Amino acid sequence: MRRVPLPLVPVCGALLLVVSCGWSRADDGAEGRAPGAPTGITAQAGSATSVHVMWNAVPDGPGIRSYEVYQGTTKATEVPGSQHMVDVTRLRPSTLYTFTVRARDTAGRLGPPSRAVRARTPVRVAADRSAPTRPSSPAGRVAGSRAVQLSWGASRDDRGVASYDVYQGGVKIHSVGGNQTATVLTGLRPGTPYVFTVRARDAADNLSPASAPVRLTTPGTDDGRDTAPTGFTATTHRSGGASYIDLSWNPPRTDGVITEYQIQLDGTAATSLVWGGTPPTGRAAYSFYTGATTGEAHRVRLRARLPDGTWGGWSPEQTMTTGS
Repeated sequence: MRRVPLPLVPVCGALLLVVSCGWSRADDGAEGRAPGAPTGITAQAGSATSVHVMWNAVPDGPGIRSYEVYQGTTKATEVPGSQHMVDVTRLRPSTLYTFTVRARDTAGRLGPPSRAVRARTPVRVAADRSAPTRPSSPAGRVAGSRAVQLSWGASRDDRGVASYDVYQGGVKIHSVGGNQTATVLTGLRPGTPYVFTVRARDAADNLSPASAPVRLTTPGTDDGRDTAPTGFTATTHRSGGASYIDLSWNPPRTDGVITEYQIQLDGTAATSLVWGGTPPTGRAAYSFYTGATTGEAHRVRLRARLPDGTWGGWSPEQTMTTGS
C-alpha cells in the first residue's frame, strides 16, 4: 500500500481495513440458490507470459463475494466480487490456455462455470527492450449514457504488438488484443467527462507512450450519490497527549475495484489513501494525527476513485471537536 500524504501525519504505517470473514463455505445444502454463470467472458494474451481475462457481473451482483478464474481445471486466481477483469500471469510462452470463471456468493455457494474461452500466448523474444510506437489518431464517440466507442491507429513494433491497454485518468480500465484497434467501454457514469488514452504492449511487456487523449462526456445526469461511500463516521480520541480523528466507512458498490480514496479536511484536500495491490473487501477504517491541541472543531469527508478512473461522490460531511 502507498500513501500520498499532504498536511496530515498518519497514526501508523498502514491503512487499517476491517474485513468481515464470517461466511459459510458450504456449496450445497444452504438456503437459496447458487449464483449463475458469468457471461461475456473473453481472454486475450497480454504478453508472452500473461492473459487478460474479462467477464460481466452476474445478475446477483450485490450478493457476490468473489469470482474464481480457472485455467483448465485448476483455479488460477480469485478476485473480489466487485472486480470483473484480471491478468493471469506466470504462463508459458507460445501456449494455448483455456479459461472459465465461477461466482461465489456471500453464503459460500459456488455457481457453475462460464463458457470456456481460449487464448494463446505469443512466442517469447529474447532481449527485446524496444517498446511499440505510440498508437496514432485516437478517436471516440458516445454510445449511450454509460458507454463509449474508441478507435486508434495501429502501433508498430519490431516483434509485433501483443495487446492494447485503455486508460482513464491514469487507471488501466480495459485491454484488447494486438490485432484490434477499436473497442466499446461500458459501465461508465452518465453526465461525466472522460479522458481516455491507449498504450500498446509487446510480448516482452514493453509499453508504448500513451496516445493523444480522447475527451468524451456521457449524456445524462449524475449527482454522485450512488458512488459515494456509505455509513461514514468520524470520531476523535487522544493518545500520548495528541489528538486523532478516526474515520470508518463502507466502500461504494461499483462495477470494479476501488483502490484509492481522497480525504478532505475543513474544505481542503488532506491526504490520499492508495493500495498497491488488490484491496480487501468490507468496512474500512483510518486514523490520523491532528495535533496536540484539544477543543478544535473540524469537518471531514471522503470520496473514492472509481474503476472507470473518475472520482465518485463525496460522503456526507461529519463534524467533530478534538478531545471531546
